[in-house]
Amino acid sequence: MREGLTILKVGGAVVENAESLQQLISDFAAIPGPKVLVHGGGRSATALATRMGIETHMIDGRRVTDDDMLQVVTMVYGGLVNKNIVAQLQAAGINALGLTGADMDIIRSHKRPGEWGWVGDVDRADGEHLATLLREGITPVIAPLTHDGEGHILNTNADTMAQTVACALAPYYEVCLQYHFEKRGVMRDPDDNSSLIPHITEQDFLRLKAEGIVSGGMLPKLENALHAIHQGVSQVRISETLITA
Repeated sequence: MREGLTILKVGGAVVENAESLQQLISDFAAIPGPKVLVHGGGRSATALATRMGIETHMIDGRRVTDDDMLQVVTMVYGGLVNKNIVAQLQAAGINALGLTGADMDIIRSHKRPGEWGWVGDVDRADGEHLATLLREGITPVIAPLTHDGEGHILNTNADTMAQTVACALAPYYEVCLQYHFEKRGVMRDPDDNSSLIPHITEQDFLRLKAEGIVSGGMLPKLENALHAIHQGVSQVRISETLITA
């Protein structure tokens, strides 16, 4: 039987707040066995861009990344946010290594067509290189940046990166992929914490989507979750919501 592996994806709202970050570090350090952390950091990027006089443009909640914004997200995601998490994990006794997709060529993407600028859509992740790190007792902490193999850094959706990493490591481990954000899980009413949907199948997702109960940023999370299940990931959770095929 293969060893269990936990891949935890956390949003910027969690890692950019000192109190929630400390709770995350404590909870993550307590997870037994090998683990991987994939993080966001969009609020910090927007705040720094504003201080630098760089305007933020979004399309359907996703950041358009021109040359100036690429410098901001590279500094914030790959530097400030990533290294702060790594330092906190080291203090908690976790031998963490901060990475972007360009490091060790672990995540390769292509530039999204259209008016997105330097935004990348993931092509693949290198499970063997990541498994090598994990076998050495190293905990990868992955920032939402990839590369195209031609020298360009690309701003990349962290949810998709986590799913791709989970699928790439599924041949080596029994992978549990967890999306952790500020809500309890998938809600029937985002403003009502008692409306948690504890279990969603693929048929449930199609129905909930058609009824408009899940929409916006929750849609790609659920799509990524279901894709991971189909690609051999053992279990996927969105906070307290279990996703199955």
